[in-house]
Amino acid sequence: MADKRTAGPGADTPSVLSIRSLQKSFGSLRVLEDISLSVERGSVVSIIGPSGSGKSTLLRCASFLEHAEGGDILYDGQYALKDGVYAHKSELNRFRTRFGLVFQNFQLFPHYSVLRNISEAPILHGENKEEVRERAYGLLKKMGLEGKETAYPYQLSGGQQQRVAIARALCMRPEILYFDEPTSALDPELTGEVLKVIRQLAEEKMTMVVVTHEMPFAKAVSNRVIFMADGVIVEQGDPIEVFENPREERTRQFLRVFER
Repeated sequence: MADKRTAGPGADTPSVLSIRSLQKSFGSLRVLEDISLSVERGSVVSIIGPSGSGKSTLLRCASFLEHAEGGDILYDGQYALKDGVYAHKSELNRFRTRFGLVFQNFQLFPHYSVLRNISEAPILHGENKEEVRERAYGLLKKMGLEGKETAYPYQLSGGQQQRVAIARALCMRPEILYFDEPTSALDPELTGEVLKVIRQLAEEKMTMVVVTHEMPFAKAVSNRVIFMADGVIVEQGDPIEVFENPREERTRQFLRVFER
């Protein structure tokens, strides 16, 4: 019997990412309840909401750092998770090359130089070492970090470390980038450095999902905004509509905090 895992509905023009009826619990606590969303190629989707709403858990499930108990996850129309059952380990490893994840606390290797932090993963995946290093130097220039290739993370500011983390994710040439609160560990000045890089990537049509509390940024850069609370998607749509004319009272309550 053929494995039906390889294609989903609409596979002729699939979204980069499709999530359907995703469910995740920690013990008796249901953290994600019937989450469905899609991310089109070249778009930026921002996920906003109060702490504890399930935003980071959603990204961790999409990147297989957490295991969901139900639902589907598809990349380019191919099932990584189908009805709560994951693809074979070898398939999941292939899916992992399609996305990059940037954490809020950088998670650089402290004993590796900047250059090695950026280039290590693609080299381990079998890419030519010289080609990878050439790409890494190009990314350092793109991130405004020329001359920092031999530095170690402790010698960099928080903003510089986060830009290295973004370069590391990009060096794998992913189809989609996930950002989990990329500025939450930074002061306002350094936050601006990182948001500038993400804006540039958006202008270059990099497909991104950004969990953020930076409301002006989400409104300005996103193609779609998703508001989550209590493990469900309460509202989603065009950024202007969500921020200026939210349909749901729960969304309005959340946004009032940022209007003060």
